[in-house]
Amino acid sequence: MTVCAQMLRLAAVAMTTLLPHAAFAISPEPGKDLPPVDPAPCFAAIATNDDDKIVAACGALIDNEKTAKADRIKALTARAAVFTRKDQLDRAIADDDAVLRLDPTLADTFNDRGELWWKKGDRPKALADFAAAIKLNPEHPTARGNYKRLAQELERLGALMAVYGKPSFNCASARRSVEKAICADPDLANLDREIYSANARAVREAKGPRDAQALQREQDEFIAARNTAFGRAGYDLKKAMQDRLKRLNGADGY
Repeated sequence: MTVCAQMLRLAAVAMTTLLPHAAFAISPEPGKDLPPVDPAPCFAAIATNDDDKIVAACGALIDNEKTAKADRIKALTARAAVFTRKDQLDRAIADDDAVLRLDPTLADTFNDRGELWWKKGDRPKALADFAAAIKLNPEHPTARGNYKRLAQELERLGALMAVYGKPSFNCASARRSVEKAICADPDLANLDREIYSANARAVREAKGPRDAQALQREQDEFIAARNTAFGRAGYDLKKAMQDRLKRLNGADGY
C-alpha cells in the first residue's frame, strides 16, 4: 500500500470516528432555537374577554421560554382569571404563584390569590395573602376590605367554636332526663342554644310588649311540652327542636 493510500485510509477512519460527536455537538437543544411567540393573539384575546382563546393563545406565550417577563406576567394573570371564572381554583392559584415568583411586589396578585384560598376554605393562607397585599399597598381598598371581613369571620368562628356543643343552660346543674340527653349530644346542644338565641331575638324585635309576652309564653309552652313528652314512644326530640327553631326564625317581626 502506497503512502498516499495509507493517508487516505487513516483520514477515512478519523472521519468515521469523529462524525457522531460532531453531529451531537451541533444538534440544537430542545426548545432553545424555537422562535418567540407573537404576544398579539394573547393580548387580543384578553381585550375581547375570550376565555377559550386566552387559555390557548396565552398558554403558548407562557410556555415559550423567550417570552418577555412583562408579557408572561400579563398572560399568566389573564389565564388565572379564566381559571377562576371556570372555578378551577387550583390552576388559578398555580398561575398566581408563577406571577409572584416573577414579581413578588404585585399587591393585586396577592389579593387575587387570597380570594382563591378563601374560596377553597383555607382562611389562614387567605388572610396571609391579604396582609401581604396591604403591606405592599396600604391603601389597597379590596385587600383591606377582604382582610377585615375575613378577620371578622375568623372571630365569629372562634366564638362559635368556644360554645360548640354547649346548650343554653348549665349542664352541671341539669336534672331532667331531657336536659341530660341534650347535654350528651352536641347536635341537640347546638339546637338548644340556637333556639334560645332565636327566641331572644324574636322577643327583642317584637312590635310591642304584648307581642313580646306572647312569644315568650310560646317558648315556655314549648319547653314544658318538650319536658313532658321526652321519653314517650314516638316522640322525636331532635325534630321537635328543629321545628321550633324554624318557627322562631319565621317569627321575627311579630
